[in-house]
Amino acid sequence: MKVLARGENCPAPTGPLTVELSSSTHVDVSALLLASNGRVRSDADMVFWNQPEGAGVEYRRASSGHLVRVDPSAIPADIETVVIAASLDGTGPTTFAAAGPVSVAVSDASAPQVSYSADGIGDESALVCIEVYRRGDQWKIRAVGQGYADGLAGLANAFGISVETDEPPAPAEPSSPITDSTVNSPARQGVLAMRSELFAPAHAEVPGSGIQKQGSKMCRIGMNGDIMARAGSMVAYQGNLQFEAKGSGGIGRALKQALSGEGVPLMKVTGQGDLFLANAAQDVHLIDLDGSDGLTINGANVLAFESTLSYDIKRVQGAAAGGNAGFFNCVFTGRGRIAITTDGVPVVLNVDQPTFADPQAAVAWSSSLQTRVKKNDSFGLGTLIGRTTGERFTLEFAGQGFVVVQPSEQPPGGLVGGTGGGEQAGVGGALGGLLGR
Repeated sequence: MKVLARGENCPAPTGPLTVELSSSTHVDVSALLLASNGRVRSDADMVFWNQPEGAGVEYRRASSGHLVRVDPSAIPADIETVVIAASLDGTGPTTFAAAGPVSVAVSDASAPQVSYSADGIGDESALVCIEVYRRGDQWKIRAVGQGYADGLAGLANAFGISVETDEPPAPAEPSSPITDSTVNSPARQGVLAMRSELFAPAHAEVPGSGIQKQGSKMCRIGMNGDIMARAGSMVAYQGNLQFEAKGSGGIGRALKQALSGEGVPLMKVTGQGDLFLANAAQDVHLIDLDGSDGLTINGANVLAFESTLSYDIKRVQGAAAGGNAGFFNCVFTGRGRIAITTDGVPVVLNVDQPTFADPQAAVAWSSSLQTRVKKNDSFGLGTLIGRTTGERFTLEFAGQGFVVVQPSEQPPGGLVGGTGGGEQAGVGGALGGLLGR
């Protein structure tokens, strides 16, 4: 059974779900159906003991505790989140810090699959325990553990339920949840009583397993195993992931030889959860290799790749061993997905005629293409192009395939024509930017 920590999420079991909540003290349990704005559509979207049925959600009391049945297939399309909360009924402790945790177990038709222990961190008398929410065509569960000091009324008001009182209420500020400012920052609209364009679906976590694009400058990896990623590219993660530096070993040996003993800044990530990667706000693109052709790529533009792919460091075809020490690239082969970055929106050239590109602007190309390195003087261009290479070279491509060209001649780290001195000079210096080094 998956045990969630506060703020962690996981895929929901398929089919109808039964959420069981139990506590050592008396609590009232409620479920709220929230639209994309984080609020109920009407009072009918609050399911509790006095209104036990809603659209796809049902509440009932059992000898073991409180049961909330959620049938995702019956939830209306305009409902994105089902919030399940507990509130103190006034017959016992006045805060959850004193009352102790609320135990939550989520079961499918066969057995419990997910559990979470929701506890208070301050003066909460109402506590949001979990969310069942949509991500694309998938349903997920998030452990929340955030609450309100003014009980069920504060919880209801925060999500758009009008609470009637005997006296006309005096104007007041919206109810504010009590949260830990670091750990319990708002994970999703509806948990906190606030609105922002940040909560629009365009900024939500994308669904799916494996390497996916998260917007244009980030990738999300639905982890259930391992992945190879650029060291230092992690910007966020959820779940139980482990990170291991890969400066030596199988991949490292091939690179060490090319780099005269220098290490390789890769990391291996393993576990289950969601991993988010980015590099200097560069554009992210995904390429799937089917094993029929390889991908030659500037190592500075590699963000992540599946462990089913293998790669080596090879000199660009046509680069003279004596004169062009900087013309090395990574060659990926096998079947799998790779995430690459470009400095700006690239153009993909179909090589059906002689094609030329600046070595630093050419990010990646089909390994089956024939390449040749030529001095710009041979084209009569002199110093008009190749301003960043220092040696004024141009890459020529021939054959059948594609070339990805970015609108920049300066990849991160400066792969070609390194500027290091001493131990960094020569091949090591020229490859100083390889894979982000």
